[in-house]
Amino acid sequence: MAEATENAEVAVEQKKSGGSNLLLIIIAVMLSLILIGGGIGAYLLLSEDEAVLNDASNAQQTQMTAQAATTVQPTVSDRSQRKTDYTNIGPMYPLDPFIVNLFSEDGSRYLKTSINLELGMQELATELDAKKPLIRDIIIKALSAKSYEEISTIAGKENLKDEIVANVNGVLKDGKINNVFFTDFVIQ
Repeated sequence: MAEATENAEVAVEQKKSGGSNLLLIIIAVMLSLILIGGGIGAYLLLSEDEAVLNDASNAQQTQMTAQAATTVQPTVSDRSQRKTDYTNIGPMYPLDPFIVNLFSEDGSRYLKTSINLELGMQELATELDAKKPLIRDIIIKALSAKSYEEISTIAGKENLKDEIVANVNGVLKDGKINNVFFTDFVIQ
């Protein structure tokens, strides 16, 4: 009889250990399914966000291309016309600082700059006062269309100055600006 009791106890222990193994297997399978489902869900969400970002980036590039087509591009003659005689600088017209995002894929760089416009004649200041929002808009468009690589060099800054001079002079009637001076230029 003792032998039968021992056999019964061994059978109960085997059932318990078999049951706990089955429970562990079920838990492991459930966790695996949850992890796989979470991974698939994250992939789908991120791929949708990436597609939206790519669509937005493509739209922005298309807009920038269209804008570049309408922007007056400086020529070599514009540079030679820009006044480089720094001993006789004309009257200055200071503008409020500009803070713009630079053109980039991830939009992580921005530019903070202060600009002074050199006027051909003092009377032009009245027209600039009246057209200040338009002038700021022209400059903001020119600045935000540039990438870090385009304006991080001296030549890039000179090209930017030429572009600003050409675009601003395109909307002025009472005179022209001779030059653009950056009094602050920080890229982050």
